[in-house]
Amino acid sequence: MAFNPHLLDGMLIFVEVVNSGSFTKAAENSGHSTSYISKEINKLEERLGVRLLHRTTRSLSLTPEGDVYFQQCQQLILDAEQAEQAITGGLVEPRGLLRISCPINLGVSKIRPILAKYMEKYPEVKLELDLNDRRVDMVAEGFDLLIRASSVMDDSSLICRPIFHSEAVTLASPAYLSQHGTPQHPSELVDHDCICYSNLKTPNQWLFHDKQGGELCVEVDSKVLTNSSEMELALCIAGKGITRLPRFNLRNEINEGLLVPLFPDFNNPSIVVYMMYPSRKHMSSKVRSFIDFILDELGEYK
Repeated sequence: MAFNPHLLDGMLIFVEVVNSGSFTKAAENSGHSTSYISKEINKLEERLGVRLLHRTTRSLSLTPEGDVYFQQCQQLILDAEQAEQAITGGLVEPRGLLRISCPINLGVSKIRPILAKYMEKYPEVKLELDLNDRRVDMVAEGFDLLIRASSVMDDSSLICRPIFHSEAVTLASPAYLSQHGTPQHPSELVDHDCICYSNLKTPNQWLFHDKQGGELCVEVDSKVLTNSSEMELALCIAGKGITRLPRFNLRNEINEGLLVPLFPDFNNPSIVVYMMYPSRKHMSSKVRSFIDFILDELGEYK
């Protein structure tokens, strides 16, 4: 292979631009000026002979060629970080932008109280925490780590590291039960208004387990279908229907009498909270630092 002194020119800048989503943010993250970032990208495109980015005043997106180049560049950078960790005993200080996606209520109830501690421990890491209840394409959207809660994880291409378990609680407000009656058995839910979470694969199919280990699946009537667990909680408290929420989404609503758990003769379905990431082999120090931190602070499975 012929020696090419310019082979890696612009690669780090290009990856930073894609991960940051704009030239301005890339400049802030890298400590360069916006004009320098723009010149480096232009030089890179001229050298490669292809356009890597679609650029307008309001948006930035990868061309098909840019997407291929980005994936390869990102892997090379991860390999380089891995090589440094191998010869320094993993002592490379975590640094750079760490992009994390997490459900809203899980982020507020579990991640927010400990986030400042992580930032103090790893001051060179910049965090972008996307709190959103929607389904996320980790690779396409450029996230380093996903935090998700589910009874079954269906993306086999990702590593799923369990953190802790919770449970799904079926709830109603006293006002709703006073007006519509209290169902004594899950099968009676077909006669009630239910508030369902649309991000589930089968939002209106609610699974129950009796004390003897039997299983019952009830197809409920979705009076309201929403992708927001906050909306579920608010509507349930307002007496607009019965819902099912992870226990970590609840604060003091049960103790304060705002919500009443239903079906005491049935076990609540288990939910496991996971961290999800593409590979253990090429893991950057910033991702490893966050995984280890979360397991130390919240982990039941260490």
